[in-house]
Amino acid sequence: MNKQFFLLAFVAALAFVGINSLYVVDEREKVLVLQFGRVVAVKEDPGLSVKIPFIQNVVRYEDRILSREIESFEVTPLDDRRLVVDAFARYRIVDVNNFRAVTGSSGDQAIAIAGSRLDRILSSQTREILGSVSSNDILSSDRAALMLRIRSGAVPEAAKMGIEVIDVRLKRTDLPRQNLDATFARMRAEREREAADEIARGNEAAQRVRAQADRAQVEIVSEAKKESEIIRGQADAERNAIFAQAFGADPEFFEFYRSLSAYEKALGGNNSSMVMSPNSEFFNYLKSDKGMSAAGQN
Repeated sequence: MNKQFFLLAFVAALAFVGINSLYVVDEREKVLVLQFGRVVAVKEDPGLSVKIPFIQNVVRYEDRILSREIESFEVTPLDDRRLVVDAFARYRIVDVNNFRAVTGSSGDQAIAIAGSRLDRILSSQTREILGSVSSNDILSSDRAALMLRIRSGAVPEAAKMGIEVIDVRLKRTDLPRQNLDATFARMRAEREREAADEIARGNEAAQRVRAQADRAQVEIVSEAKKESEIIRGQADAERNAIFAQAFGADPEFFEFYRSLSAYEKALGGNNSSMVMSPNSEFFNYLKSDKGMSAAGQN
């Protein structure tokens, strides 16, 4: 019974030692093997590896591409037009030994420490590069070249931490809020001034068109009145000629006709009244002899 117990204990001890002697390196990570705090091996290839149990321990680091959001900050280009910049970077741990020496830790804590230092490096490079160009260059299509320059400037400093900077991107380059409001106000004022200029030019053109129309109206009306007066004068002349011809043909009948017209106009209406002498020449053709004589002749 004691032999079986010792055998089982020995097998369990061997299993425990075996388990603590083996470790797996994942394809998404790199591994440092430490012995009394000193690095004795670096494992980057995935697979099963062996270490000395209880003496050596394993520290794991990310081998995947990591991203880092850089907090917004202001830059001042050459034209002193301040801009607020948002950026992010993608990087990878390439030298885990150096990375551990710089951060002094492992896991998420090491990533946080390295990210904070990377933020300072990228912010410094971004301010330096963007401060050497104008804001128009930053906002134009040349921004890709500026991002490449920022990355190139950050690579040597990041390499000191065992990090490779793969890419740097500027997500947003905007004016500060107070400057943005002032810019919008200036743009609004410019548009209002342009609108006022357009309205003034439109009113001026309308006045010219209206003046031309008024002048054309006066000319047309004057011409029409002139033509109507000419036509009226010709008609009057023709009428007078007809009357003169008729008067010349039979003066007595013409005088009779004119008297009848005068009677019609003078005595027309329901309440007409006239006070005249019976011997007035106005009534010559109302006398029976003379009126009948003129009527009998025609």
